[in-house]
Amino acid sequence: MTAQTHAQQAPDGAAPPAPPSGKTRIGALLGSSAGRNLGLVVALLVLCVIGLATVGDRFGSFDNMMTILRAASIIGVISVGMTFVITGGGIDLSVGALVGLASVWATTLATQQMAADFHWIVIVTTALLVGATAGLVNGLLIAYGKMAPFIVTLAMMAAARGLAELISDKKTQVLTERGLIDFFGGKVLGVPVLVIIFALVAVGGWVLLNRTTFGRRTLAVGGNPEAARLAGIDVRRHTTILYVLLGLACGLAAVMILARTTAGTSTHGGLYELDAIAAVVIGGTLLSGGRGTVVGTVFGVLIFVTLTNVFVLNNLDTSTQMVAKGAIIVVAVLLQQRVASRGSTP
Repeated sequence: MTAQTHAQQAPDGAAPPAPPSGKTRIGALLGSSAGRNLGLVVALLVLCVIGLATVGDRFGSFDNMMTILRAASIIGVISVGMTFVITGGGIDLSVGALVGLASVWATTLATQQMAADFHWIVIVTTALLVGATAGLVNGLLIAYGKMAPFIVTLAMMAAARGLAELISDKKTQVLTERGLIDFFGGKVLGVPVLVIIFALVAVGGWVLLNRTTFGRRTLAVGGNPEAARLAGIDVRRHTTILYVLLGLACGLAAVMILARTTAGTSTHGGLYELDAIAAVVIGGTLLSGGRGTVVGTVFGVLIFVTLTNVFVLNNLDTSTQMVAKGAIIVVAVLLQQRVASRGSTP
């Protein structure tokens, strides 16, 4: 009996569905969140193998692992905040400048004197307020002023960096509050506090994005703002909150960098915006918005920091490192476009 006869004998005259091919199943896996994260894990493991093969114990030592995690912690906190903004359909080029501005404002003589009279929490609060205020300005101009995120945050990047230079007179301001340095620069069971902060921010970001109404609204706003508005979401207010959230992340990152360097300067945060956006994109968050993953962002940060560590230990120049980073970003975006086009194909 032929296949055509079988099809004619099927219920309701419909042919039985063909079983999915192996190629289709693999494509579905690679397009899923688990598949993307698996690819990131493999990429990170490959980098670790290269590190072990080229520099041996110097790479695999516990101290070097902690060095990698400490380096990842600061940009990681910013990247988690950037994940929300990009998932919501925005972009922020000012994060590096905001870190510099917050570090300078938090280490002025007036701020440090108040901290000495009261508590070092004054410095932390100042940095967070500076970051949140700048984020609020970005959000209001984008959401209510209907300006392009690229233009607004580019202007903020220039303004924040210039204001930081004016406040500090282009000089490095030494942090004298030992309480803050000892707390944020300390360790808990051998793990640096900075790494613990990054872990807490990542876990909190994952819960916020995946287990709350706020996260679902962020996905909706980034995927289709008009549909989100018709569904009753205040898109403008939500967009503003996303930029304030990223500003808070920048303020926290400024406190963390103060603990590492014991100084505030307008040069802090150089190119952080590129590193954060790259980590978010590598992690699988769509630049067009509507899909985000905090887990992927964490892996993206670790991949870039581990790559830098391997290059440094092998005494390779930074130019080659930048070329490698650029190639990784291009490949990630091409893969995103392929997955997106496959998803839109009926």
